[in-house]
Amino acid sequence: MNVLVGPGGCCYRCLPMIPARVHRFRDPTAVVLGLEELGQRGLTPRGVLFIAIDPRGETHIAIPDDASAVTRIRVGDKLTLKPPWEGRYFHFDAIHRLPGGTVLWNGDRRLGETGSAAAVACAVSVWLKGLSARSVFLGCTPHQAGSWWTPSERSSAIDLHATGYDSTVVTASGLLARRAGEPSLHFLPLAQVRTGDLRHGWTEVYRSNLGNVVLVERRVLNYSLVLTCERGLVEIDVSGLPDEVKEVSRVVLGPGLGVVGRIDGGAFAITRGRVEPWGLADVMPALLVGAPNQSLRDLPAALTQP
Repeated sequence: MNVLVGPGGCCYRCLPMIPARVHRFRDPTAVVLGLEELGQRGLTPRGVLFIAIDPRGETHIAIPDDASAVTRIRVGDKLTLKPPWEGRYFHFDAIHRLPGGTVLWNGDRRLGETGSAAAVACAVSVWLKGLSARSVFLGCTPHQAGSWWTPSERSSAIDLHATGYDSTVVTASGLLARRAGEPSLHFLPLAQVRTGDLRHGWTEVYRSNLGNVVLVERRVLNYSLVLTCERGLVEIDVSGLPDEVKEVSRVVLGPGLGVVGRIDGGAFAITRGRVEPWGLADVMPALLVGAPNQSLRDLPAALTQP
């Protein structure tokens, strides 16, 4: 099925409409085989725009119809795209292949109800391993955030959000996650992850003065991570984990604006939602705001530009 995927609304920097093809797979085994076949045609993690599971348990994967478009798509660009389907779909935000072959994924908390999310995440991880890739980051969709981890497709998944941790980000030394309803960021070392106990051992490494953390940028970029809080944005330096996390800059903004990602050396992917006690609800496709080499402090001025 061919559809056009494009950013919703107006923004300061928009991608052209991207013709996208949606591939549907009945079960996780078909996902593995399908991704391997698409990989032979040149598909890389950069080219995977959306992955979602429908209520029937079928997996839907959207990729550019034009293989050459893969080289032009960046993580920040993906976040501006509108999903190429409508209806009840449960989206992945990111899937990570961790050291030791374990798998971590973020996405719609309702993925846990599908019964196949863990197997699909592991199937994608197998494909990532074949490409020597660590992660795939996907488009921005509205849902309540969840995070899961599993050692293999034959094991039960641990739902981290059941202990309060979600929006989990992978670093070189461990995992970072916000704790729902708190102004803090927590860290779990990889040594603890290897034991399989992800419900304990988290330590607070940063506490915001701008209210609860409602959204975490999806990846660490040059040892930097942006946290969206109830009353503004904070950029932190995580190069000193686990001993030290430094606040680099902060800006006070109206509630509901958040940073979901960035382009390396370029614009911020800004989303909008509704602040709830558990996080940011009704998140919209992002807008790319700002110019190359702009800092977080420049964002308020960039947001007011026509």
